[in-house]
Amino acid sequence: MVRRDEGVDVEAVRAATDGDGARLAELAGEMAVAAAAQRGASEVIAPGWDEPLGDHLRRWLPGSGVTGHGAWVGTFDGLVCAFALAHVEERDGDRPRGFLDVCFVEPAARGVGLGRLLLDTCLAWMTTQGCAGVDGAAFPGDRSAKNFYEGAGFKARLLTMYRPLN
Repeated sequence: MVRRDEGVDVEAVRAATDGDGARLAELAGEMAVAAAAQRGASEVIAPGWDEPLGDHLRRWLPGSGVTGHGAWVGTFDGLVCAFALAHVEERDGDRPRGFLDVCFVEPAARGVGLGRLLLDTCLAWMTTQGCAGVDGAAFPGDRSAKNFYEGAGFKARLLTMYRPLN
């Protein structure tokens, strides 16, 4: 998907390639640092998001051999400054459900529609996968993420509560 401004590609989304691995790792590291300040982040962000290219990122790339996973990068003026990861889970007796695992845009590239372009690309992919619906997650108190999802037609349907035992 591409948005054009007077005939010039400004924002674009494309499938991630193996060549995007290093940039994906950089962006994932930025996301982990930014998310660390969010309430609940320490319980859900995988350790090692800031590794050069850990297995948690590698499984989304085309050469991984893992099915049901998709990765996209968002560009602004040709520079990769955003990414999204999604996967599909089969459900017994029902159509599969899509999960938007990550949709991250670098702060300097926010507010121009790149996140929405990534989301729309993920939703189109999930539709081709036969998904009945899609889940996305936001940290408690992350109003901008909640607004992002609600602006795209998402509705909260479940709050997951957590309590450590030790």
